[in-house]
Amino acid sequence: MKSSVKNKLNLKLPAIGPVEPGDSNGSGGEVRRHITRDNSVEVVMNSLGDLELNPEQRDRLERFLYQKQRLKGKDLCAEDFDNLGELGSGNGGVVAKVLHRPSGLIMARKMIHLEVKPATRNQIIRELRVLDECNSPHIVGFYGSFYSDGEINVCMEYMDGGSLDLLLPKAKRIPEDVLGKVTIAVLKGLSYLREKHSIMHRDVKPSNILVNTNGEIKLCDFGVSGQLIDSMANSFVGTRSYMAPERLQGDHYSVSSDFWSLGLSLVEMALGRYPIPPPNHQYLSSVLGTPFKGTETVNVDESNPQKELSIFELLEYIVNEAPPTIPSAPGIFTKEFKHFVDRCLKRNPRERGDLRALTSHEWIAMSEQKQVDMAKWVQGVLNADASPN
Repeated sequence: MKSSVKNKLNLKLPAIGPVEPGDSNGSGGEVRRHITRDNSVEVVMNSLGDLELNPEQRDRLERFLYQKQRLKGKDLCAEDFDNLGELGSGNGGVVAKVLHRPSGLIMARKMIHLEVKPATRNQIIRELRVLDECNSPHIVGFYGSFYSDGEINVCMEYMDGGSLDLLLPKAKRIPEDVLGKVTIAVLKGLSYLREKHSIMHRDVKPSNILVNTNGEIKLCDFGVSGQLIDSMANSFVGTRSYMAPERLQGDHYSVSSDFWSLGLSLVEMALGRYPIPPPNHQYLSSVLGTPFKGTETVNVDESNPQKELSIFELLEYIVNEAPPTIPSAPGIFTKEFKHFVDRCLKRNPRERGDLRALTSHEWIAMSEQKQVDMAKWVQGVLNADASPN
């Protein structure tokens, strides 16, 4: 691998945009939480007829909407929350498990510190209203947002399994059959955002894929607010490591960039570590539990399988070097899984599979047929981590 600490290509740390224009109406002032224009549960559920929900998904979504309706007429404010513990941090914010005392609801509250003008802050709150309209079994539910003490607060559905980046160290790596169910949910979530709201996610990565002990898999933190994305751009170093080459180079990009991020995330979760630079044979033999002598990996420093690159070394690698791949390991990874990932990780975005091609891919069809108890897998990982051994 040819890399240098110097920024040879003069690559920039890009913002997340371009973005759709936000809602510029309104005159600022006190920003209150926003409830869906017609938040009747029956009306909302009737509008979801074309989502092809199964009875269990429909029941859970309806239950969430009824919980959300308990907030009707209540303004969310910091004084009404009890902190029950930190869930994680990243993307410029801290996420906590909280109790909203007036409604009795347990939520995940993300607090994003921003030093912006009041007009920008108010526009962010207005743009976040779109989240009220996102009702899908593959998208984390939204309760509301508010501003307090220099922080934008976004209140979301609490997913008790957490994000996949936090589960990954506990699981060591995630099996292919589980990743199949994860990918199906992510593709359906991306399709919903695109078709129903004309939204690109822009930040697909393991930390933005959440699971719970009911076996649900949901996307969060998608690029709904242009002002929020722009305001946070300078703190999104972690996000850049999942960006497609065209984004790092400042070229035009589309939803296919999300598929690059999905492919990179799948390699990471399958191997148990971020795959750039590629893991060496010693690491692969250890994590896969079998001697590995494949040819796909680059001969990086064998004495340091966890070698990290500087941010500019990383950007140069993504732009110039061969994309990561799933190693050929019969009995551990199928050739269909490897092919799916390779379709996502094409450096040229025109060569990547589009949403239709990926959704109809043979590996997705195989994954849909497999019986995987996601609830049992999530509970098993959480319980194993809690055991004294």
